[in-house]
Amino acid sequence: MPLSDKSTSVVDANVIVSLLLGNERAHFERAKAFFEPVREGSATAYTPAAVFAECVYVLTRVYTITREDVANKLLGLLDYRGVATESGAVRRALTLYRDQNVDFVDALVAATAHENGWKVFSFDRDLVRLMKYLPMK
Repeated sequence: MPLSDKSTSVVDANVIVSLLLGNERAHFERAKAFFEPVREGSATAYTPAAVFAECVYVLTRVYTITREDVANKLLGLLDYRGVATESGAVRRALTLYRDQNVDFVDALVAATAHENGWKVFSFDRDLVRLMKYLPMK
């Protein structure tokens, strides 16, 4: 489904958080209804990488959900047929975030560089270490 299609919506983090937590019933029901056609692929939910970063922050810092649970929930959302994002780097970043004990944004920087065959310039030791973990293309 093309992103220019009228059935494409850009999704904000609060919708995803409501869907994943289900703690505010009215918002959960609206989010669930919105994501049903997205799950099936008859509608598209474009979700920028920045929204995934905000979801990671809110779910881990505000709701104290473990990084593993957050990453797995967001990876599950990426499996919906109609969810679109900038690149496959988001999926890889969530996996790195879950498995390598690094910040999500560092994982996203590393995954983006890896996906494009780029180098990373950073003073962050975790990010430099992470780049050593990812083989260059």
